[in-house]
Amino acid sequence: QVQLVESGGGLVQAGGFLRLHCAASGRPASDLAMAWFRQAPGHEREFVAAITATEGVTLYSDSARGRFTISRDDDQNTLSLHMARLSREDTALYHCAAGPLFTANPQAYQYWGQGTQVTVSA
Repeated sequence: QVQLVESGGGLVQAGGFLRLHCAASGRPASDLAMAWFRQAPGHEREFVAAITATEGVTLYSDSARGRFTISRDDDQNTLSLHMARLSREDTALYHCAAGPLFTANPQAYQYWGQGTQVTVSA
């Protein structure tokens, strides 16, 4: 079992930046793909970015590409998401996820954190 805990969310002005973190515990997550998803009120869970277990290959949504950067530190068992040029449309609860498949499909991820709220003001 892997437990995931997100942190780093908060209130930021449009155009600003935030760095989210996800700490994994229970067992090392180094053999798992990891990803960030987000969910805004009244919307379905949306893929943001993913990273493979070993080579560090990344995948981004169209919205995230060019603004967000996903990274992982397997020595620290952590996942990060650096978000820049934030807009109000980025306001959501951001979840960290881990699983055996490198995919944008949330159903493929076994482990989920509770999320950290990101709110972008005008």
